[in-house]
Amino acid sequence: MAGLLTPNQTLNRLSARLGEILVADGVLNENQLSHALEVREKTGTFLGEALVALGYVPSSTLGRYLQLTMGFPYVELSEIQVDLDLARRIPEKTARQNLALPFEERDDEVLVAMADPLNLATVDEISGIMGRRVVPFLAFSADLLDAINRTFDVRHKAQSALANIDMGPAGEAEPTIDELMDLGEEAPIVRLVNSIVQGAISSGASDIHIEPHENTIRVRYRMDGIMVDQTTLPRHHLAAMCSRIKIMGHMNIAERRRPQDGRFSIKDDSGLEYDLRVSIMPTIFGEKIVMRVLEKTGSMASLERVGFYPHQKDVFERFINRPHGIVLVTGPTGSGKSTTLYGALQTINDSTKNINTIEDPVEYQLDTVNQVQVNAKIGVTFAAGLRTLVRQDPDVIMVGEIRDYETAEIAIQAALTGHLVLSTLHTNDAPGALVRLQNMGVEPFLVSSAILGVVGQRLVRTICPFCVETYEPSEKVIETLGLPMVDGKPPQLARGKGCSRCGNRGLKGRTGVYEVMPITQNLRDMVLAKASGADLKRQAIADGMQTMYDIGVQKVMDRITTPEEVIRVLMTED
Repeated sequence: MAGLLTPNQTLNRLSARLGEILVADGVLNENQLSHALEVREKTGTFLGEALVALGYVPSSTLGRYLQLTMGFPYVELSEIQVDLDLARRIPEKTARQNLALPFEERDDEVLVAMADPLNLATVDEISGIMGRRVVPFLAFSADLLDAINRTFDVRHKAQSALANIDMGPAGEAEPTIDELMDLGEEAPIVRLVNSIVQGAISSGASDIHIEPHENTIRVRYRMDGIMVDQTTLPRHHLAAMCSRIKIMGHMNIAERRRPQDGRFSIKDDSGLEYDLRVSIMPTIFGEKIVMRVLEKTGSMASLERVGFYPHQKDVFERFINRPHGIVLVTGPTGSGKSTTLYGALQTINDSTKNINTIEDPVEYQLDTVNQVQVNAKIGVTFAAGLRTLVRQDPDVIMVGEIRDYETAEIAIQAALTGHLVLSTLHTNDAPGALVRLQNMGVEPFLVSSAILGVVGQRLVRTICPFCVETYEPSEKVIETLGLPMVDGKPPQLARGKGCSRCGNRGLKGRTGVYEVMPITQNLRDMVLAKASGADLKRQAIADGMQTMYDIGVQKVMDRITTPEEVIRVLMTED
């Protein structure tokens, strides 16, 4: 006897039947169905969501077919007024994990929107919480996520927490240290700070900014490299918020005039652990707080996922599989250099190698890799740590950053004596790294003989797969980027229309744009002759290097990113 189908298998079968019915009724054609199925496979959504995201079927039309096909009433949460008090009676963790949200009550029943209305365990759980009978309604995941975000957003949590904080009238004298200690431990302030941090984690933000102004505190998240406003709080709550964050980060609560750094860990609703690096800096209106969010227990991006094209990845892997020499990754702060190096270490990490790192800070913990944290207060600098590491019988050494002549000199000597060294430099492009080392005081013959290859990189935002559409670019865009014609016609590019999953920005996630420069004999000779960065770049291109700009344009043509992103990130470079 065949086994019972799981709810997901049942939904998949019903989704397949839905496609057949839509084609049979002339609502959809075969090509559109095939495309929607490809998007469904790529994004993991149900067929109906893909059809709406692609604009093939209006959600109102699809809703009628879903009710007919699946036997559940359909609700579009963006078109109705969700009862927020009712919705907030279930924990946020329950709503997010199960993609389910109560939205209305009728008599003795609670209407619950669900991405998977066949999930009886979720129905029973919500029924137990509510103490009422649950009526499941089918809703799209994107619509549910948007409604859940609105229900449990940072603004609501912050205002709810603030309502219970008694700070006295605004404008009173600053609290004493003892008062700050007490405020920092009070439940409302704890909830307020936690809501800001958890909101950043659930939004996928990389940084949290808490910025004091004359009368307000502005809270912003950095999402996919762009700052996004979240909420505004009364100015007189700043001291208590700073106090709470200093307590969490093990900082000096009494110090308000000097910058401070700290660190703490926190778990999200699903149990994943995150590290938060805290930087506090005094401004004219009080202390500004920036927190970097790092997923401690998550998997890091591999070289297959960071954005290399296959031919670039092959060259880079040849660099990192060499037994000795230096491989450098260059770019400004926030361009993904550390992620690329971690991907490289994962690629070459096996039991036959002794791999060691010296980092500031250690952002991710790698299994079987010996990682050292820089601590200048006790003399553990990059140079001092590297000097010790070379006596630890290493095969591979990763240096978080080469900042000065001493570190550069030790790294080069390590490379020349049989070690593979991976590190980063702050330069605009790959050829500039060779000049930068010489400007630090490293002799050209050492640069020429030690460097195996250099990678330059930037990050561009990628098009949201849930609201992607194709279009024909304007003549100005074609001319600005130098886009090639396709069969004598302008190329068809892609952009995001904007949806709840990408915050209506049309862009979701980021990918690397790389230039990979092997050190050829021509480049070695030019380094010895102390050639300029511009001359080195021209030679690298002549030797086959594709610049970051070339790769950016290719990613536009491949519909991975948009012309605007390439112009924003890459056309502002010298």
